[in-house]
Amino acid sequence: MLAGLLESYRGRPDVVVLGLARGGIPVAYEVARSLGAPLDAFIVRKLGAPGHEEFAVGALASGGRVVVNDDVLRGLRVSPEQLREIAEKEARELVRREAAYREGRPPLAVTGKTVILVDDGLATGSSMLAAVQALRESEPAEIVIAVPAAPESTCREFAGIVEDVVCASMPTPFLAVGESFWDFTQVSDDEVRDLLGRPTTATPPADAPRAAELLARAAVDAPGGVPPVDVLTDLIGDARVVLIGESSHGTHEFYAARAEITKWLITEKGFNAVAAEADWPDAYRVNRYVRGLGDDESPEQALRGFERFPAWMWRNTVVRDFVGWLRWHNGRAAADGRRQTGFYGLDLYSLHRSMQEVIAYLETVDPKAAERARARYACFDHSSGDDGQAYGYAAAFGAGPVCERQAVEQLIELQRDAVRYLASDGPAAQDELFYAQQNAATVRNAEAYYRGMFRGRVTSWNMRDKHMGQTLNALLDHLDAHRTAEPARIVVWAHNSHVGDARATEVGADGQLTVGQLAREHYGPDCRLIGFSTHSGTVTAASDWGGIAERKAVRPALAGSLEALLHDTANPSFVVPTHDGSPAAAVLEGVRLARAIGVIYLPQTERQSHYFHVRPSDQFDAIIHIDHTRALEPLEPTSVWIAGQTPETYPSGL
Repeated sequence: MLAGLLESYRGRPDVVVLGLARGGIPVAYEVARSLGAPLDAFIVRKLGAPGHEEFAVGALASGGRVVVNDDVLRGLRVSPEQLREIAEKEARELVRREAAYREGRPPLAVTGKTVILVDDGLATGSSMLAAVQALRESEPAEIVIAVPAAPESTCREFAGIVEDVVCASMPTPFLAVGESFWDFTQVSDDEVRDLLGRPTTATPPADAPRAAELLARAAVDAPGGVPPVDVLTDLIGDARVVLIGESSHGTHEFYAARAEITKWLITEKGFNAVAAEADWPDAYRVNRYVRGLGDDESPEQALRGFERFPAWMWRNTVVRDFVGWLRWHNGRAAADGRRQTGFYGLDLYSLHRSMQEVIAYLETVDPKAAERARARYACFDHSSGDDGQAYGYAAAFGAGPVCERQAVEQLIELQRDAVRYLASDGPAAQDELFYAQQNAATVRNAEAYYRGMFRGRVTSWNMRDKHMGQTLNALLDHLDAHRTAEPARIVVWAHNSHVGDARATEVGADGQLTVGQLAREHYGPDCRLIGFSTHSGTVTAASDWGGIAERKAVRPALAGSLEALLHDTANPSFVVPTHDGSPAAAVLEGVRLARAIGVIYLPQTERQSHYFHVRPSDQFDAIIHIDHTRALEPLEPTSVWIAGQTPETYPSGL
């Protein structure tokens, strides 16, 4: 990714790349190879404080240049004698490394050259400062600092002393360089020697296609984001589980294209369930409606269960129209004796609502069991209203009871008595029992989730996606139990960050997983993951959690990002398969930034809030790009949404 940001230096004969050994060498190698520039090591040794060697008081660079932090020296009371002893020790190690790394090769000449100094990142910047000052004595034409990660303040400081600074990421808050890497294992001397011995100057011919050109050649037009039937047929094959994403929770084209693809999956491939990133009870109300059951008389009424923030995710014009179509389709299927298609939720936020549904079911089949359930779930009454987060906070910090045992006991009892409750045979009875069991499972998992959310982001994220994966598996098993000939098939609607394989993203290094990863591991070749992206437009999102829906302008994608690369194909709407072995698929094997807009969009902190690193070819089986998109229309648009956002260029853009 860093090499992509240095594209303007590619193929220039006056450019050399120097990697700060050892950690900067693997990064510098990738940069040099991409730019077609010669590579060498520039060795800088940190001068560690006595007794605290990891804390730098200065640095020693090739050529004998010493840079020290006078404030730190005074603060730690490091004497001149101690400093001299430290510098002499590091100088011996510097000489040893120079001899070991180059294996007799002379250092690259840098006089009059454009030198790109590369390290694995900047923290205090003392090592890089020593390198810059030492290099100045060799009189290069210009010095460019290029690093994958650094604090914004450090990048600004170096921008005042060198000709160019390229920082690929500037996390806020900046904790450590290693936090920006998937793999930050120690670099060995052998690895440095190996990389310095590899050729990097073989530049591709001037007419060699760039990444965007390769993608443009492979791109298949997908008007409105819907791929041609032959492409869909090849992509889906005989898959039983297809997960279709969205790179925002508020983009009209993503929802509309996903709905059209789903219609094709239902009518042509026999898919008989839509499982959405939605709460189980709210989605099941829609399920009853589309199958001709329940009391709702219109799609709008069936969607009224979606009251929790962000209601627009499901109470919008696209979902309304799809629900209406699904009711019509199921009516025809029932008349022809064919299997109907249901609508289900995978999420676990419905703690209190699911408790109510369990009790309501038991009231119809076993009133005494309903009383026991009511008594168990009364444990949750100490939390305020329908606020699962309030329960989790109180339980996690000892300010209220922990209701884990009661939630587990209720789930076990419901599962134990299942056979007795099915005394009245028939699919309807089985469906209602399954609905109640999944509500009980949701209560159990939601209880753990709300307690876990105060332990850390990864813990709560994984609980949620594991629940979605478990619900998906249970739903497939339930539908298979009703099958006559063909096995059940499910299409999943969720955000890219859930649909994509976490192992191909930077969050996977933290132990975070996704329902897409779980589905791949469980279903293997019977699973497909499809992602969406956009370059610019508008989006429906809030400014903070629980806020009103706003229609916001989406900033053009960041340079070097996946969205910017797809935009550079100059194709307004297309699909690219990622596993067909083509040169275009190879382009998507590299690591790039990708944008994720959830229910909150903060354009003022877009890099920190909405971008993360991915390997697109491993994250998805296909990517659908719609270059310019518009905001999803809520069923109840607010005056703020109707007014929209004042463009950032106002009034100069008029």
